[in-house]
Amino acid sequence: MRLEVEIGRLRLRNPVMTASGTFGYGEEYAGFVDLDRLGAVVVKGLSLTPREGNPPPRIVETPAGMLNAIGLQNIGIERFLKERLPFLRRFDTPLVVNFFGDTVDEYVRAAERLSGVDGIHALEMNISCPNKQAGWSIFGTDPDVTHRVVGSVRRVTDLTLIVKLSPNVTDIALMARAAADAGADAVSLINTITGMAIDIRTRRPKLANVTGGLSGPAVRPIGVRMVWEVSRAVAIPVIGMGGIVSAEDAIEYMLAGASAVAVGTASFLNPTAAIDVLEGIKEFMTDQGIEDVRSITGGLIEG
Repeated sequence: MRLEVEIGRLRLRNPVMTASGTFGYGEEYAGFVDLDRLGAVVVKGLSLTPREGNPPPRIVETPAGMLNAIGLQNIGIERFLKERLPFLRRFDTPLVVNFFGDTVDEYVRAAERLSGVDGIHALEMNISCPNKQAGWSIFGTDPDVTHRVVGSVRRVTDLTLIVKLSPNVTDIALMARAAADAGADAVSLINTITGMAIDIRTRRPKLANVTGGLSGPAVRPIGVRMVWEVSRAVAIPVIGMGGIVSAEDAIEYMLAGASAVAVGTASFLNPTAAIDVLEGIKEFMTDQGIEDVRSITGGLIEG
C-alpha cells in the first residue's frame, strides 16, 4: 500500500495533514497524537509581531459547525522560532508554517524570515486577510492582488509555497489560477466562510466581532465543490479541507481532485481525528483493493 504523496517539493508519508488554526503549534496535541504518524503538521498562523486577537466571545457553536472570530491571535514569528520550533524539530513529520500579513511587504518579510530555518519544510500563505493598503479589502478576493502578493512571496523563498484560498469569492477557480500563475506550488481550500449568529433575547451578535468564520461539517459540500472546480482549473496540487470528520469525508475531497487533505475543526471534538481519518483511508484502500492512494485523486466519475 502506497500512502506517500508529493506537494510541490514536499514529500508526505501520507495525505493527512492538520489544518492551521486548529492544531495550535503542534505541542498542544502531542499528548494525544503521535505527530510522526501525520502527513504534515500545519501550525497556527503567524505574523511578524504577536497579536492579541479579538475580544471575547470569540467562538459560537452552530448546527453542524462553529463560528470563530479569534482574530488571528498568535505569538509572532520570533517567539515561535525560539519557543515552539525546537519541540517540533524532534519529529520527522514535515512542518508547514502558516503565515499572513496586513500588507504585501509584511507577507514578504515574514516569508523571508521563515525561509532557510532548519525544521521548516513549507509555507502556507493565508490570503483571507485584510489588505491595509487597499481599504482593508481581502487579499484573496481580487485576482490581481492575489497574483501580486503570491508573486512577491515566491521571489523570496525556495520553500514549497502553498496558498490558502478564501471561499468568500464568486469564482474560486479564478483565484486559484492567479496563485498558480504567480508561482504557488499548491493551493489549499477552503478557509472558513463568513457568517454570523444573533442572540434573539438580547438582540445582540453572539460574537464580539459580529461576524466570524464558519467551519465544520456544514461547509463540507461547499468545500468539495470548490476543490472540484479548482482541480480542473490548475495543474498544481490541491489540498482539500473544510468539515472533514471521517475517512469518507476525506476520500470525497480526494475524488473531487485533492492530492491531500487537512483535518481542522474535528480536532476540537476528537483530538485524534486526523489519525482516525488516516486509518479509515487505509481501511478503505484495503477494502477497495487500492494499492496507491494517489489513484483516488480526481477519481470522480461524472455523468
